[in-house]
Amino acid sequence: MELKDLFEAIVDGKLEMAVAVTKGAVSDGIQPDEIITDYMIKAMEEIGKQFEEGRVFVPNLLMSARAMKGALDILRPLLRGRQDMYVGKIVIGTVKGDLHDIGKNLVASMFEGCGFEVINLGVDVSSDKFIKTVAESHADIMCMSALLTTTMNYMKVVIEDLKKAGLYGKVKVMVGGAPITASFARSIGADGYTSNANAAVVMAKQLIGVNGWKGI
Repeated sequence: MELKDLFEAIVDGKLEMAVAVTKGAVSDGIQPDEIITDYMIKAMEEIGKQFEEGRVFVPNLLMSARAMKGALDILRPLLRGRQDMYVGKIVIGTVKGDLHDIGKNLVASMFEGCGFEVINLGVDVSSDKFIKTVAESHADIMCMSALLTTTMNYMKVVIEDLKKAGLYGKVKVMVGGAPITASFARSIGADGYTSNANAAVVMAKQLIGVNGWKGI
């Protein structure tokens, strides 16, 4: 297998193949940033484009994200301490009362693959946990997800608590999920909203002033 097979493996969602090609590339002495920038990111951009064009669907995106994460897990130990590969830090979670995590995990994987350090808090995350983690980690961005109309309003509670903690404005706030709209995001004081994982990466980079891909 050749390194170009990694692109196809990720686009096609083939985890085992993605891992095998990545291991082979590392053994051949190919630099992690070349593997990520030239193959992994381009593959996720391609599957994201196909999704936006309606040629593939959410299960395909999830399989591609899983394949990319498997490849990234091989490279992660080689990237530790590499400041040139670092884009920023993101805290992400599904809000209190909501147990949906497929979309949130997809976004988290995309962030990781594109150079962000990601702290994934899981589901049913309280305002206290969001704020404590943001404060302790000095995160650049906090991302909240909700899939229910009954839980989406909790996002406003978290933002109000961010203000009380003196962190509002110091950390950028992104929101997303099926019932969320741009107007809702603006109304609660969020800095950004996107409807899919591909757009979330672009938005995150814009919010912290990163132009284009930075290394990873």
